[in-house]
Amino acid sequence: MELKTKATVKDYKKLPEGSPYQLIEGELVMSPAPKPIHQIVSGNLFEALRKFLKDKGILLYAPVDVYLDEENAFQPDLLFISEERKDILKEDGVYGAPDLVVEILSPSTAYYDLRKKKEVYGRTGVKEYWIVDPEMKSVEVYVNKEGKFRLFQELKEKGSIRSQIIEGLSIPLENIFP
Repeated sequence: MELKTKATVKDYKKLPEGSPYQLIEGELVMSPAPKPIHQIVSGNLFEALRKFLKDKGILLYAPVDVYLDEENAFQPDLLFISEERKDILKEDGVYGAPDLVVEILSPSTAYYDLRKKKEVYGRTGVKEYWIVDPEMKSVEVYVNKEGKFRLFQELKEKGSIRSQIIEGLSIPLENIFP
């Protein structure tokens, strides 16, 4: 009988820089490079958020390591850390839950983004989680309530993304999806 040991952040940090892995619940999970549509949507969303969040904190895009606990080191597509919490940003990554995490679905990562990572983000204190689906041209905005995400907004093809934690934010979907 073979016992499978879980990997830790210590193991993860031994990987060469730029390795296409994330540590998800103690498992090293490889992610292939995203498709062009993923990158187009990511760039559009980053540009829209950057304009609005200019003096409100730190906006980062993948790849950047986010260390949530000993068995979880993720590289979200986009993340925002409010000015008041910017001390979680260190030289080698983010140590703790960002205020906002955005994951853009890809066929190879959708299971993790929709299930495992969503659960970890919730229990570790991410305040808001956006799931963006380029194929469906949809966005789901979740807000953390006592360690679990509750759906705040669901959009498909039209409408504007709003945030419960970033007052006044409004991003029209037509500015995000090609």
